[in-house]
Amino acid sequence: MAERLVKDGHQVYGLVRRVANRNMAVIGNILGDVTLISGDVSDFVSTRNAIRTANPDVVIHLAALSPVRDSFEKPFEYQQANLIGTMNVAHSLLEMPDTKNRRILAAATAEVYGIQGNIALTEDLPLHPSSPYAVSKAAGDLYLQMMFNSYDLNGTVMRPTNSYGRKFDNSFIIEYLVTQMLSDRPVYLGAPDSIRDYMYVDDHVNAYVLAMKNPKANGQVFNAGTGVGITNKQLTEQIARKIGYDPKKIKYGAYPPGYPYRPVISDQPYLVLDSTKIKRVLGWTAQVNLDQGLEKVIEYLRERARN
Repeated sequence: MAERLVKDGHQVYGLVRRVANRNMAVIGNILGDVTLISGDVSDFVSTRNAIRTANPDVVIHLAALSPVRDSFEKPFEYQQANLIGTMNVAHSLLEMPDTKNRRILAAATAEVYGIQGNIALTEDLPLHPSSPYAVSKAAGDLYLQMMFNSYDLNGTVMRPTNSYGRKFDNSFIIEYLVTQMLSDRPVYLGAPDSIRDYMYVDDHVNAYVLAMKNPKANGQVFNAGTGVGITNKQLTEQIARKIGYDPKKIKYGAYPPGYPYRPVISDQPYLVLDSTKIKRVLGWTAQVNLDQGLEKVIEYLRERARN
């Protein structure tokens, strides 16, 4: 997102929480083009000071604790970062002068829908989150919608599907599968029959850019996904074929040693979004299909491994 905003000529600020081993390589190629502010979204004063320093026209709120499984072990941390963090960002923006000329674009998630059956998920469905992570995001989602109506805050809530194409984080499924297979290491696939909708990172970013530019997005909630579901098993086998990985090394129904616990009953068997609304209102559609996106990820991670 930061790379795209810099490329488009925007003045970009980023909030960075102080940690002992912060790795800024993920934005290494644009470090000279962004202004980083130290702060923590879970603390209101820190967030308010950061917002005052940046004096933004638009806040793209992507900060969150996101690994779903970890949320079962750290439920309070997830509510603090994701719900309270969203409240802190929104209320800090509300305290700025000339608030009507400012906007917030906030990341919710497809996970807020929870277990709904094998149907394409639309924005008007009731939310049934099935993990502490999903609850924290659903609560932030609903809180912002309340602020749009009750506080007259300008903003948009985005509910994207699973995305892929990360450069340095190998903990998400596609990046995990590709890096493990490229290194010829065993692959663990705990929920092979679960069906998901995977969106390439460039399409994910484009959805935010269109929502940022179009006044019709104000006060709205948008899904963003390809609408095409695939089982985890099919996904894994597709990647294995592309890489030439021995499928006998795939351990179906098992998780890696030390993998965080998640109650089986909480795992959604089907999570595919209907993105009709964002296409109708903003003209957004996914441009990169899964086959093309996987080729891009494999090429990038293979080249990175060589270097």
